[in-house]
Amino acid sequence: MIKLGEINTLEILRESEHGAYLIDNEDNQVLLPNRYVPETFKIWEKLDVFVYLDNEQRPVATTDMPYIKRGEFALLRCNQVTDYGAFLDWGLVKELFCPFSEQAFSMKQGGWYLVHCYLDEKTDRLVASSKTNRFLDNSTLTVSEFDEVDLIVSHPSDMGMNVIVNKTHIGLIFKDNIFKDLSIGDKLKGVVKKIRPGNKLDIGLGQIGYRNIEPNAAQIMQELQDNSGYLNLTDKASPEAIKNVLQMSKKNFKKAVGTLYRQRLIEIKADGIYLV
Repeated sequence: MIKLGEINTLEILRESEHGAYLIDNEDNQVLLPNRYVPETFKIWEKLDVFVYLDNEQRPVATTDMPYIKRGEFALLRCNQVTDYGAFLDWGLVKELFCPFSEQAFSMKQGGWYLVHCYLDEKTDRLVASSKTNRFLDNSTLTVSEFDEVDLIVSHPSDMGMNVIVNKTHIGLIFKDNIFKDLSIGDKLKGVVKKIRPGNKLDIGLGQIGYRNIEPNAAQIMQELQDNSGYLNLTDKASPEAIKNVLQMSKKNFKKAVGTLYRQRLIEIKADGIYLV
């Protein structure tokens, strides 16, 4: 089946005056216009192409790769606004349409907007929406605490910066954990620091490698993250103090601290432990 808005691997079936016809394993065909046909090719040669609808709403293939595909999020520039909606530059000849009803704020020519690309079931065409939150769902999480995740910066809030997590969930980086400038549309790596009630995701920046840290070490990292990178405990702290803060024995505490120190994730000073 040829899928709109996605990369399809198809075979060259035959030539025509308009281009080359490509076919999938279910005998569905689509035209690759002349401008995209390779200078030299063989019949039944395979090509990776992106398929979308042309101006006459017919499926068409291109070897150009768009800035965004179906089901993805990306920061796109608005080329023009008409009586029907906004048209965005997504790297293809035909612009990506964003109707007024899918604009979180009125788009303006020359502006940059974070959008989601999806297939409109009513018109069977690819469209954009800047109402990105409606394409995210935290009701059933596909991530766990300390997982490394892919992030896209979504929009600021009073508490920090909202981010899209693995193209699926919404998360929040609290202000205290933002140590560099973030702009809407930025793509970066992060860590699920904590899952709060209601499946709210508390996200930290960076690839810390939590999965490779034993549980006690991960717990210390969590405490450091929650306390602005500082923990008022050392190897001279009493077992009671360590238990009150971390609910672990002094032996396990010293072992975990050693693990983090060897991985250069923490710095040990006379007054406590600091996150690097």
